[in-house]
Amino acid sequence: MAKQIKYGLIGKNISYSFSKSYFSKKFDRLKLDNCFYENFDLSSLDELPLILNENIEVIKGLNVTIPYKQEIFKYLDEVDKDAEQIGAVNTIKILDNLRLKGFNTDVYGFENSLKPILKEYMKHALILGTGGASKAVAFVLNNLNIDFKFVSRNPKNKDTISYRSIDQSILEKHTLVINCTPLGTFPEIEKSPDLPYHKLTHKHLLFDLIYNPGLSSFLKKGSEYGAIIKNGQEMLELQADRSWEIWNS
Repeated sequence: MAKQIKYGLIGKNISYSFSKSYFSKKFDRLKLDNCFYENFDLSSLDELPLILNENIEVIKGLNVTIPYKQEIFKYLDEVDKDAEQIGAVNTIKILDNLRLKGFNTDVYGFENSLKPILKEYMKHALILGTGGASKAVAFVLNNLNIDFKFVSRNPKNKDTISYRSIDQSILEKHTLVINCTPLGTFPEIEKSPDLPYHKLTHKHLLFDLIYNPGLSSFLKKGSEYGAIIKNGQEMLELQADRSWEIWNS
């Protein structure tokens, strides 16, 4: 019998996550009867060493989600250069002797999900939120030569503006709006970022990293004013497949 191999997701309050279902179906499709995927719902990252030691013989890779994509750095032995530059890790490859190497596959997922629907005139973007996912989004926009501003409830630097300051002139210029906050995620699906949605037009593209529900309140409001919309499902699938490649390279 083939040796059992385990992968998993570390995060907080992650029962909603698509990863376990996605990888379990992938293992069935590939007839990998010895591969398993588990959610590790951690109230603190201090629990990570125990998780690793309990699975020392079988664990090969981990995904990382909210709120640990930045905090995870202190547990890593190596970091891929892109992930280091981004400042966020969402994939860990477990090397010999339980050494951990961090990667960021959100970049791959977001870029390849965004590019097919990106319009030539979209040269300015608003990134809603300043957490780990927003850093991967900013990295991609830099590579695509798209100027951007972060939006936060409590701006801390000149590159960040407040939601209150978003008026018609800002929205006319920034035709790409990316939601990197958890607002609107199941079960609190009625929530959405505080934007003047009535100032959106058919020239806007709203991209939501949320995938559950498929049509978030943010996207629904955007579509009501003619905006192009896309959720995070394809991005997640792409980043998951990239994680799989890293674990098996």
